[in-house]
Amino acid sequence: MLRIATDNDISQLAVLMGELGYPTTTDEMEQRFSKINSNALYNTQVAEIDGAIVGMIGMMLGFHYEKNENYVRIVALVVDSKYRKQGIGEMLMLKAEEWAKEQGANRIVLNSGNRSERNDAHKFYTNRGFERKATGFYKLLGR
Repeated sequence: MLRIATDNDISQLAVLMGELGYPTTTDEMEQRFSKINSNALYNTQVAEIDGAIVGMIGMMLGFHYEKNENYVRIVALVVDSKYRKQGIGEMLMLKAEEWAKEQGANRIVLNSGNRSERNDAHKFYTNRGFERKATGFYKLLGR
């Protein structure tokens, strides 16, 4: 049911990005996935049921400047709304933990927006042992 994402999954990954709140065309996802999939520090896993991609998790291995340990950042996690609360998100999170350990990482980190539609996601994370620890700051750069 879980497997590494391939180029054949791009159109379904684009749909899932929309479910995550980031409407994405197949062409856009193809450009993004091409860069991500060519980088060995990234790992994209999909959950598949009857040939349909119903969830995904995108992770990257990171390194600290201030300490020796490695970490894994969950960059994207989404389950199709029709398949939520069926254990798919849990399986994807367990896969992230497994991959993190294989990479020698001692922690997993993620960011999640402070919007009300993310409240269920926040509960999902805290129920799995994640702590609210940091404040994030973002700045858009002009082109």
